[in-house]
Amino acid sequence: MIDASRTGQPGVPAWFLGIAFLGIGLWAWNEKGVLSNISSITDLGGFDPVWLFLVVGGVMFILGFAGCIGALRENTFLLKFFSVFLGIIFFLELTAGVLAFVFKDWIKDQLYFFINNNIRAYRDDIDLQNLIDFTQEYWQCCGAFGADDWNLNIYFNCTDSNASRERCGVPFSCCTKDPAEDVINTQCGYDARQKPEVDQQIVIYTKGCVPQFEKWLQDNLTIVAGIFIGIALLQIFGICLAQNLVSDIEAVRASW
Repeated sequence: MIDASRTGQPGVPAWFLGIAFLGIGLWAWNEKGVLSNISSITDLGGFDPVWLFLVVGGVMFILGFAGCIGALRENTFLLKFFSVFLGIIFFLELTAGVLAFVFKDWIKDQLYFFINNNIRAYRDDIDLQNLIDFTQEYWQCCGAFGADDWNLNIYFNCTDSNASRERCGVPFSCCTKDPAEDVINTQCGYDARQKPEVDQQIVIYTKGCVPQFEKWLQDNLTIVAGIFIGIALLQIFGICLAQNLVSDIEAVRASW
């Protein structure tokens, strides 16, 4: 038999992280009542951030299970599945990176469409709302390409038929921050887009999130590249470790 503790068990951290991510996702859905009404999954017009936890958690759980159990039980099928699955993920990441570099304009258009689609659904889901607010506050932006993108939302558009108090305004996350204020003024965006553009720049961010994201990428390119290289190296290490275990197990079985 192979001493798994000596040779290493690929997938153990991924297994526990996968369980944690799945737990967070299911807890979030339970809090929103989705688990008691499964049909509500399709009701949201925008992106539900919980899906990110569930998909990432599911993939990590499957990888972790295959790697850990495969090493403990000396199951070459599970170990090979772990290697191939991880290799496919690595290849997809590499392909996505190359395509994103080659088709930058298409990616920008898709990002613009994605943000605007979620602007429409801003009030439909609290998790989506928090995600948009965090994005706009972190990158100091408003809308996809500008504050007027909020005309797409039924509560913030400037049409005469809109009876909402938020008419022709923006969410509070678009507002410029006053360091002296300890309490967030959630009404700071009211009527903001009715003001002249010069006055708007004083109270809200007028730059869009797509160009701000591009600027952030350029400013932090080294860090972002380092993170992706680190993830790639961990994946390659996991594949090599699993293949090494498969070779050891097959060598021992061949000597019987």
